[in-house]
Amino acid sequence: MADLLPFRALRPTVDAAAEVAAPPYDVVDEAEAAALATGRPRSFLHVTRPEIDLPAGPDAAHSAAAYAASRSALAALVGAGVLARDAGPTYTVYAAPAADGSGGTQVGIVGLVSAAQYRAGVVRTHEHTRPDKLEDRRRHIETVGAHDEPVLLLAAPDAGVDEVLAAVTARPPDLDVPQAVDGGAFRLWVVGTGPDDAAHVAALGAAFAAMPDLYVADGHHRSEAAALVWDGHGHPAGGPDDAPVGWFPALVIPADRACVLPYDRLVTDLGGRTPEGLLDALAADWEVAASAGPVRPARRGEVGLYLGGHGWHRLTVRPGVVPDDAPPVVRLDVSLLQRTVLDPFLGISDPRTDPRIGFLGGRTPADLAAIVDGGRFACAFTLHPTSPDDVMAVALSGEVMPPKSTWFAPKPYSGLFVHETVPVV
Repeated sequence: MADLLPFRALRPTVDAAAEVAAPPYDVVDEAEAAALATGRPRSFLHVTRPEIDLPAGPDAAHSAAAYAASRSALAALVGAGVLARDAGPTYTVYAAPAADGSGGTQVGIVGLVSAAQYRAGVVRTHEHTRPDKLEDRRRHIETVGAHDEPVLLLAAPDAGVDEVLAAVTARPPDLDVPQAVDGGAFRLWVVGTGPDDAAHVAALGAAFAAMPDLYVADGHHRSEAAALVWDGHGHPAGGPDDAPVGWFPALVIPADRACVLPYDRLVTDLGGRTPEGLLDALAADWEVAASAGPVRPARRGEVGLYLGGHGWHRLTVRPGVVPDDAPPVVRLDVSLLQRTVLDPFLGISDPRTDPRIGFLGGRTPADLAAIVDGGRFACAFTLHPTSPDDVMAVALSGEVMPPKSTWFAPKPYSGLFVHETVPVV
């Protein structure tokens, strides 16, 4: 069972929400965070990026002072009445415009997931984690006494969940921010206080309890760090009220409502080959065709290649290169590119550590071409987005995706549904 439970969220008041809402901590660097928070004392960036309020110093973001400053900033927001606790347990329906330009909406439900279920593999993963990032998130959660950003999970489409989403989003939102600090937008509905909400809460609880699995889309480090905190407290059992440290917040999006953007690659050199030599070598596994304009692959098995000084080419994988019975991870375009191009012809055997490869998500082919023309990179590869179904299939098989395989967007804003493990005030 994949329980998703309602909880007493710590959330901004309606008048403060537009200023509080902040991009996730890992989407902006220190300079960008400082710029966005300037003149905005209620911005949640003071909690998630506390180094912007500290004297400059080596690794200030990971200092004891930074973690303590996060706790102080959160306490200040609560003490000033900018953030307030729900009167009782609630779910939150959260919606934002899809980032793929389709005009659609990405919508999901915010609730609590248990660390015990994560440890049991009910919440499935598809990426490796890094010890340094895990320790940072663990210390942040432990010192702040709260999970201040939800992880992003996928769920298989469910008729019961769809019915609740349709009913809830048909009413006026409890919070509508048409333009956040970074230009984004979102709406949310609090589910647990309205006249029909008891039935909606029961329906959501039953729907998720019947699901065998949930899948991490974004937030592997935050999920594992939450479990580490639970480990460190001796695995206390019970619900969110009895053992709050055993639960962490998640935005769960049905797979058919999730927006995934492509994650493209740039390479600094051609591994000693000429552009003509690379194109000739690729012909063994790919049909190579010159293109008059930028290439954004329209389907699986296609890759765009931009070669500095030699323009765009469309690569279409030849039949049989990907066996029909190949494991899910092998069938991914990012895996195919790695196995048939990056490793054998460009000498990039480990894309996690090789400094010659760069990754860029959510950008246009023209953006990549301009970067290559700038001289730092020799070529760029554009990819078709990895689908939510692919993510779930890889996770279900217990495999690990290549790095930077997915770019889920938009990510939820921070500061809108905080789960406290230790009450702040």
